[in-house]
Amino acid sequence: MTHPLLHQWKDQLIVSCQALEDEPLHSSFIMGRMALAAKIGGAAGIRANSYADIVEIKQHVALPVVGIRKNVYEDSDVFITPTEKEVKEIVDSGADMLALDATNRMRPNDEKIDTLMDTARGRNKEIALMADISTIEEALSAEEKGFDCVSTTLLGYTAATRNQAVADNDFAFLEKLHQNLSIPVVAEGKITTPEMARRALAKGAHCVVVGGAITRPQLITHSFYKAINKEI
Repeated sequence: MTHPLLHQWKDQLIVSCQALEDEPLHSSFIMGRMALAAKIGGAAGIRANSYADIVEIKQHVALPVVGIRKNVYEDSDVFITPTEKEVKEIVDSGADMLALDATNRMRPNDEKIDTLMDTARGRNKEIALMADISTIEEALSAEEKGFDCVSTTLLGYTAATRNQAVADNDFAFLEKLHQNLSIPVVAEGKITTPEMARRALAKGAHCVVVGGAITRPQLITHSFYKAINKEI
């Protein structure tokens, strides 16, 4: 049964409002305003990183929030909501959906994803769960485990999928996910134009998440810089 939140997000835009510690806009205050700008622009939801950012965003917009907590551990390559500690933080922030790395990589302290799912639903039985995946096999496993949706977030960010992107080959990966899963598929990752977002929906995406092309001005600026300098 499809989670009510996903019914609300059908064919809609989710804007990722994130700025890490080494980025110019790193500030919960700024992310709250960025989320408000996204709402005014027509976003149906926000993806945000950390307890502080989510709390701040929810003070300014009534949109549902996909919450994550990025954290780097020495014993694992998993960094999106990697352990029970981060799960508790995001659930307690009031996030409407929790996104977890659902790749087949070992988690820090060898924690198990089933345990993290149980922890999340134990703290909030209404919370929706998103599986950030990089392969078809991971997506099928996530569906079997009971995730509410999968997202292409980690395609290109694992050793097995390095340098790949969801838009490659006219969104062939996305289309294959849509054909093989019964749960919604969210398109995320290097979607840089409105035309790409529309194409993702046409290829089977339930909704589309866009981040850097909207909310990371240093990346937007650099794209213009590269285009101009190619012509000089």
